[in-house]
Amino acid sequence: MTAVPLPVGPAPVKRVSLGRRYLRRPLGVAALAVFAIVVAVAVLAPWLAPFDPDHLDFALSHATPGNGHPLGGDSAGRDILSRLLYGARTTLYGALITCLTCVVLGVPAGVAAGYFGGVTDRVASWISDALQSVPVMIVLLVVAAGTGQNFAVLMVTLGVLLAPGHYRIARARALTVCREPYIDAARVSGVTTLRILRTHMLRAVYAPVIVQTALTAGIAIGLQAGLQFLGVGSASTPSWGQMMNDGFQTMLSYPLILLWPSIALGLTIAALAFIGSTLADLVSVRVELPTARRRARVRRELAAAPELSPEGSGPSGAHVHEAGDSALRVENLRVGYATREGVDEVVRGVSFDAAPGEVLGIVGESGSGKTQTIFSVLDLLPAGGTAVAGGIWVGGEEVGHRSPKERAALLGRAIGYVPQEPMTNLDPSYPIGHQLAEPLRRVHRLSKVQARQRARDVLVRVGIHDPDRVLKAYPHQISGGMAQRVLIAGAVAGRPSLLVADEPTTALDVTVQAEVLELLRELQREYGMALVIVTHDFGVVADICDRVVVMKDGRVVETGPVERIFRRPEDPYTAELIGASLDDAACRDELDEACSPDGVRGEEATR
Repeated sequence: MTAVPLPVGPAPVKRVSLGRRYLRRPLGVAALAVFAIVVAVAVLAPWLAPFDPDHLDFALSHATPGNGHPLGGDSAGRDILSRLLYGARTTLYGALITCLTCVVLGVPAGVAAGYFGGVTDRVASWISDALQSVPVMIVLLVVAAGTGQNFAVLMVTLGVLLAPGHYRIARARALTVCREPYIDAARVSGVTTLRILRTHMLRAVYAPVIVQTALTAGIAIGLQAGLQFLGVGSASTPSWGQMMNDGFQTMLSYPLILLWPSIALGLTIAALAFIGSTLADLVSVRVELPTARRRARVRRELAAAPELSPEGSGPSGAHVHEAGDSALRVENLRVGYATREGVDEVVRGVSFDAAPGEVLGIVGESGSGKTQTIFSVLDLLPAGGTAVAGGIWVGGEEVGHRSPKERAALLGRAIGYVPQEPMTNLDPSYPIGHQLAEPLRRVHRLSKVQARQRARDVLVRVGIHDPDRVLKAYPHQISGGMAQRVLIAGAVAGRPSLLVADEPTTALDVTVQAEVLELLRELQREYGMALVIVTHDFGVVADICDRVVVMKDGRVVETGPVERIFRRPEDPYTAELIGASLDDAACRDELDEACSPDGVRGEEATR
């Protein structure tokens, strides 16, 4: 067979550093600016403060702002602005000590516990639980009394008590990463454990640790101010907590003394909280998502694409049925992704349709755009994808220009979807019965009893002979073939007019593949649904489809009845795909003979 050109899919989205993505968040930038001002004030306090923060001037006691003192004087006759500037140094110094202690103690311990497990994990987790059960403020007061109110020791103690937060985050991340295949590959290649911990494990936890550190800094500042408010600490060292204590005693007669340190403390803690929340939004996504302006540009360029061109970028495919008679009709669909070089168009003017009761196959190699096409119909494109179409009709009604909320309302009602890789599409936290009944209750407004009964009925219909056990089982307790049947049951439970199956047999062995295909064909005939199957295997097309759409490089290269496509393929690419199919694949008649009348093999039914 001649070489097939490499498939064209979505351009890889460029990874952008966390810092650059952070700077595109206005709220995060504002919080960072506020915190940067606080840090700058703390560093430059000796040069910015107009007076010695401990200088006493009895004429300044309870003074209002003015006469060279912009914020007035406190109850002891000291300049409030000077003490506020120097107090920032004490506050940030204490937060820095606390955060360093948390990171130094919590992160290595969490990584080691998650990586090694066993006794290391149990002992470290026991220590973490013990520290979390200790009342923080009481311990700090005891330490203050025993150390002569040593500020550094107090902050280190606070860091030890807050370290379990870093430990748990690092441990949870390490538990996930240590099971990745690349860690095993590093082990078998001879990489030492210490290097794996340093290069792979620590790198994997740094992003959530940054978030936790920002939040811990805010907590540390608040607790530090609380201790100082209670009188813990050196009276000769300016601090915001001590200033608040002074202001609290004269709050009714001189409220300004309490106002200024409260504002400084509130702004600093709020800035750290917003920095942490912004980082939390960013660490889970390592790529640069297009802005609204770039999305609009992609939409304009896709809509302005020429209808006909010698380069072949115009519409491709054909319609067999009228729009009002189609269960699904797609007209001139284009899908693109924003890149720094422009717009990467991955689906180029695709058109096709399917009538009620018809089985349509969309076939092509990986990267041909078939899944992007179906995701556009379902309005489930990945983040950054933009679809533009002349029209998308479902059940004879145009839905392509409806709002996302209206499009979402079709799912589970007019459209059923069977995803590929069944085991990853079932939530391991819930039993099968809950996952089948919940959509029926929320979407179709069935009662709990009705939803469970329908879930049981559809499980029986898809060939599961022990539905009560399966309803109570969790996904890990059933086989891959049974999990696929569960997904099919969930897709048809809402009795849709259109069923979309995306590579429904990819993760299954050959025997189970035949059973699933037979089941899909029976359900399609029984309910009169239009069935659209996305696959790369022409053997699946030959077995179950009435018509086929062949895609390559985001375009339809050929479409027509299955019999004609197999006998007289018009495009060389179609002939290559057919030639690459298994010659000994089972046909429909063989499947009918191999399966029982209800379409279920005995061994699968009892699995």
